[in-house]
Amino acid sequence: MRPARSDARRLVPACACALACALMVGAAGCGSTLPRRDPTGERFPEVSGTSLAGDPVPLPGGKAQVLLVGYLQDAQFDLDRWLLGLLQVGPPLPILEVPTIPSRIASVFAGTIDEGMREGIPAPEWRGVVTLYGEQADPVAELTGTENGSNGRVLVLDAEGRVVWFHDSGYSAATLLDLVRVAESLRAEK
Repeated sequence: MRPARSDARRLVPACACALACALMVGAAGCGSTLPRRDPTGERFPEVSGTSLAGDPVPLPGGKAQVLLVGYLQDAQFDLDRWLLGLLQVGPPLPILEVPTIPSRIASVFAGTIDEGMREGIPAPEWRGVVTLYGEQADPVAELTGTENGSNGRVLVLDAEGRVVWFHDSGYSAATLLDLVRVAESLRAEK
């Protein structure tokens, strides 16, 4: 029995999302793993991504902010907990989610991968998600390492783009409070 026409239309976005996610996971696995490293005190590399809303976004961006960097789709669970915790305490600084895929193959499928992400993220939040692919992703991957990619990388940057706080060992409430303390001190410096 064929699905009704309206049912078929609902399957297309679901299939596109599944395909995009599969490509993201597969493409991310194509590169070599870089050892984990703590970049505290270093300057975040100057790269340019695109928000899911289609806006070009230069990073570090010239303002203090929190970056939630993920190299694998599996990191989304960790980053969602960080984002929820930050929103619950009241974000002390602007927050950007930065899906980062240092794979040349992923660059070819960037539009499809981004479209898959749009399927799962409400449109009003698209400006807060900035994707980096290939050559734009490489310097970020080198900065933090990609080993243990299921954990997100959480960075607090000062207005000069220097990493003043870093964590890549999974979400914890106590660590969130430390991040908030550092971020509030940066906000107070304005």
